[in-house]
Amino acid sequence: TGFDIIFFWVARMMMTGLHFMKKVPFDTVYIHALVRDEKGQKMSKSKGNVIDPLELIDAYGADALRFTLARMAAQGRDIKLAKAAVEGNRNFATKLWNAARFAEMNECQRVDGFNPKKVKGTLNRWILGETERAARAVVEGIETYKFNEASGGLYDFVWGVYCDWFLELAKPIFSGSDEKAKAETRATAAFVLDQILLLLHPFMPFITEELWQRTGGDGMLAVAPWPKLEGLENEAADAEIGWAIALVSGIRSVRTEVGIPSAPLKLVLSGASGETEKRVRRHGDVIMRLARLEAIDFAAEPPKGSVQIVVGEATAALPLAGLIDVEAERERIGREIDKAEADIAKVDQRLGNEAFMAKAPEHVVTENRERRAGFEAMIEKLTAALKRIEAVG
Repeated sequence: TGFDIIFFWVARMMMTGLHFMKKVPFDTVYIHALVRDEKGQKMSKSKGNVIDPLELIDAYGADALRFTLARMAAQGRDIKLAKAAVEGNRNFATKLWNAARFAEMNECQRVDGFNPKKVKGTLNRWILGETERAARAVVEGIETYKFNEASGGLYDFVWGVYCDWFLELAKPIFSGSDEKAKAETRATAAFVLDQILLLLHPFMPFITEELWQRTGGDGMLAVAPWPKLEGLENEAADAEIGWAIALVSGIRSVRTEVGIPSAPLKLVLSGASGETEKRVRRHGDVIMRLARLEAIDFAAEPPKGSVQIVVGEATAALPLAGLIDVEAERERIGREIDKAEADIAKVDQRLGNEAFMAKAPEHVVTENRERRAGFEAMIEKLTAALKRIEAVG
């Protein structure tokens, strides 16, 4: 129930239950957030800011609306519902559907008697460990009524781990010639997809049930046993795949910061251990594809005119001399920092004005504080990018 009717509804049920039935009618009350409009105002027909849930369902689907409310249901905070948020979770449902189609196209089918504890492949051991951690987080979130943490953790795992990394890293295996590795990876992909459908079902019951039936699930998903995953985490697999992900993510960040999102680059690793060299041999092709690299070399020292990032014990350098105009980039980033600082000054002036703070609605004050935090985060990123640029020059 919402906190605004605790006395009008909950307390009166308690009193009438004790009076007429001589017992408490329930032992747990979940006080959920109030659903407000995107500016934080309570919905009102007179204001014209009411959002009809049936219209949202027609536009984006019941699962998308349900998942949006779950992800935003943080304890102690109201939900600022906007169509853009529901649309984003509709896109998440599409991502899940496409992942299931990709798995089907690559012959990832459920294998009877599949034992996740017996897989050998590093990538497969890694995703199974991630699945166990995700399942544990979902259970903890549900049991403690932190539905936003449970659903948000699932969002991050499905989109950010299974789709963006596991399936991408598995592509060379699916198209390779090692039939044993291919079969194990296919079985693992299907197994993890099953666990995703099971864990996601309480939040998105329609699409998960549909995919469960399409993939040949046994009976109705609604009554299928809840996942029990134990002993699947593997420290060595986590370290190896985590290293590859950190390297690719770091290179992508540099590309964005210096404004060369697609140009082929060369990567030079210095100070790399023997284990890092082995990892490059094992995963070099997929790293080059995901990070858009034309070569990976090793050297004693990073080359001059390069942007550097530290991954593990090694320094990863991207030679950018001749690829960017250092002075022009330095000036561009400097202008953006100056603009963000000017925006912060304007917000501070507004928030420091007693008359404004006394008259402004709560949602306007909150909006200004959020804008200030956004500008601060932008300056932090731009400052880091400026340091990288200066290292090239």
